[in-house]
Amino acid sequence: QVQLLESGGGLVPAGGSLRLSCAASGRTFSMYTIAWFRQAPELERELVAGISWSGGGSTYYAGSVKGRFTISRDNAKNTVYLQMNSLKPEDTAVYYCAADKSPRITTEFDYWGQGTQVTVSS
Repeated sequence: QVQLLESGGGLVPAGGSLRLSCAASGRTFSMYTIAWFRQAPELERELVAGISWSGGGSTYYAGSVKGRFTISRDNAKNTVYLQMNSLKPEDTAVYYCAADKSPRITTEFDYWGQGTQVTVSS
């Protein structure tokens, strides 16, 4: 089992940057696929980015963030990061970190963090 704690959210003007962190407990962190989801009010939860534990750390990005967001992991620190650049007001949402033992990046994850709010002002 793994527990996840997100941090790094906040208020930023459009065009700014934030780096979210997802710190995980557990000694087998390197064997979990990690993803970032987001959910804005009255919208469905959206898979933003993911990084697999296999395949050399293959990644996935939603089309809306490709080229602006970068996901990375530091297994020695049990942490996954989401670097968000060129932020837009439509990026405003609660961002959640999720983990799963499957090497595939899907929308089905077993473990979830509590979320961190990201607000981008126009």
